[in-house]
Amino acid sequence: MRRVLTLAALLAAPVPALAHTGADHLHGFAAGFLHPVGGLDHVLAMVAVGLWAGLLGGRAIWALPAGFLGAMAVGFGVATTGLGLPMVEAGILASVIVLAALVASSARLSLAVAVPLVALFGLLHGHAHGTELAGHGAVGYAAGFLAASAALHGLGMLAAWQVTNRLVLRVAGGAIAALMLVVAGLG
Repeated sequence: MRRVLTLAALLAAPVPALAHTGADHLHGFAAGFLHPVGGLDHVLAMVAVGLWAGLLGGRAIWALPAGFLGAMAVGFGVATTGLGLPMVEAGILASVIVLAALVASSARLSLAVAVPLVALFGLLHGHAHGTELAGHGAVGYAAGFLAASAALHGLGMLAAWQVTNRLVLRVAGGAIAALMLVVAGLG
């Protein structure tokens, strides 16, 4: 029961929706590390990737986070060259909803489908981080947000492994999806 309450507390922690840290005075790694943890959309997407990977088990434990992080780095690079991608913010919102729904349904997709899906979402998240670089050292900033994202993936996997009642995880996935639908004004 304590694990369930801990997971519920983490999911209910007050984090401003679709906002980022006000740590504009930080640069490089520190700014990059704090950037994704300051936005509810980014936090929930990263945790959902970890939850889904933990639920799938096997090779998915490494493949899903690696696919997300690799594509995130590519998206960051694309953004820093000035190339835009269409519907990045809408795609980020959709990423949280879709990933949470996959957790809620305990979807057992093959890695041939799951990895490209999370990679697409990683590309969008990385692009958003790249467009928000604004005066930070690119390499340190990228290393920081990749490290924070990996840690959030790990948090999701840890939750998937520690919470033995899969129904709790599925309900958490449903709650995340519902929360983001409300944030998007679709709920």
